[in-house]
Amino acid sequence: MNKFDNSQETANRNQSRNNSKYKYLSVVIPVYNEAESLESLYRALTKALGKIKKGYEIIFVDDGSTDGSFEILEKLHKKDNTIQVISLRRNFGQSAAFSAGFDFASGDIIVTLDADLQNDPEDIHKLIDKIEDGYEMVIGWRINRKDNVLTRTIPSRIASSILSYIVGTRLHDYGCSLKAYRCDVIKNIKLYGEMHRFIPALASWMGIRMCEIPVNHEPRKMGKSKYGLMRIVKVALDLISVKFLIDYANRPIHVFGFIGSVCLAIGIALGGYLSVLKLFFDHPL
Repeated sequence: MNKFDNSQETANRNQSRNNSKYKYLSVVIPVYNEAESLESLYRALTKALGKIKKGYEIIFVDDGSTDGSFEILEKLHKKDNTIQVISLRRNFGQSAAFSAGFDFASGDIIVTLDADLQNDPEDIHKLIDKIEDGYEMVIGWRINRKDNVLTRTIPSRIASSILSYIVGTRLHDYGCSLKAYRCDVIKNIKLYGEMHRFIPALASWMGIRMCEIPVNHEPRKMGKSKYGLMRIVKVALDLISVKFLIDYANRPIHVFGFIGSVCLAIGIALGGYLSVLKLFFDHPL
């Protein structure tokens, strides 16, 4: 059981990482007020992962839940040593939860999914097969999505189309949490804000070999969705950061130098204009 003190979070993550036993697979799941679904998710995961017949760990990251989710995770941890639990002191958001899980994970392959039972654990083996075929990242595509069409499905598809166009990485579904990564790939990507949904774009910029495969998607049967239309603003702001990183990370002078040159030119023009008015027309400035 791992409770992170925010002031020493990085040190504790590294210590936990060093003390953990190597596994073939690490499954990282952020949890925020999903008490109703956790035991069902645990049963579905252990059934699916048992078919892999290799060492695995399931890392639940409790992101400041207030509905008793942590207590349920604590009980699961006590009865099953493949369960690891990280508890964040407050709700930091999904990107921070994923980041904590990635830092702690010891597996060569890291798989992520949501805790709401909408991702199907039986699809994990499909992602792993693609990783073993040589891909470094595999992204799930919820081809038959079972969400509210007007508030979730349509906005998500529009957002994925816009993201694909802007960042240049063509994907059908940027928002699907069911993904698989090579450990060395995901541990080199730093997350903040709502950056978890831009991982494929950042990985593509790094030259990572990736693919997208159709996965199952189930309707939410328990709990409530934590996402609303207001997150679009946060995503849009983070998109600006990602676009800057992709286009100018290795040559920031190209954007700042251009802006500076424009400002310098405007300043010189205004200064010259005012000087002419003062010197030749005795204009009171």
